[in-house]
Amino acid sequence: MSHPNHFAEGPVLPLWGNDEAQITDAVPTGKQPSYIKDHRKRLRDRFMTGGADAVPDYEMLELILFRAIPRRDVKPLAHKLIETFGDFNRVLSAPIERLAEISGVGDAVITELKIVEAAAHRLARSKVMERHVISSWDAILDYCHTTMAHRETEQFRVLYLDRKNVLIADEEQGKGTVDHVPVYPREVVKRALEINASALILVHNHPSGDPTPSESDIIVTNQIQDAAEALGLVLHDHLIIGKSSELSFKASGYL
Repeated sequence: MSHPNHFAEGPVLPLWGNDEAQITDAVPTGKQPSYIKDHRKRLRDRFMTGGADAVPDYEMLELILFRAIPRRDVKPLAHKLIETFGDFNRVLSAPIERLAEISGVGDAVITELKIVEAAAHRLARSKVMERHVISSWDAILDYCHTTMAHRETEQFRVLYLDRKNVLIADEEQGKGTVDHVPVYPREVVKRALEINASALILVHNHPSGDPTPSESDIIVTNQIQDAAEALGLVLHDHLIIGKSSELSFKASGYL
């Protein structure tokens, strides 16, 4: 099916003020070269016809970069980003500071990437908030992987549930380094009381990709469980998110 009005090439809107000039130094002004225009149309048509499965990672990045860099061939930059960060997801979730180190990446490119990342997170989150945890467990795992699996540093989140095990809050409790994140059990349970939660699920990622719990992971989990039980709260699970898999403390016998 043809979609002639989607992605129509038109005048570039100044969404970022002077940012375009900043990120496209050495990009010639004036009319877009025909070979670039034709390539973009073919790629957009293929995406609209076949969806995401019809394009590899670097071409998905090209589609995102088209808006930020209107007159230059963005394929080399897309390949460079994949080469630097590893895959499409890791490009989107890369820290702004690291992205800015890549030649050809400026504010407009970073903004486009972060908009797509935020949209993916919001979409995944919408499928789990205010839903019963048991009936939406797969969606919760998908959400955790979407938001955490490709991060370069550790992040610790708490999913708070009400008495009916409906997810009522998802809150980041701490950010850390590549192999450590500070966690304060008292703050975790204090927040549960503040929002009238009855149960919680702990979630954190391992940037190494291996979800095997460390001794520190086990100790902190036990401390939070003790604090929760003292206040009549239930700790349902602690999930460690790796690159392509996750570990459940409950399923693995740690809880």
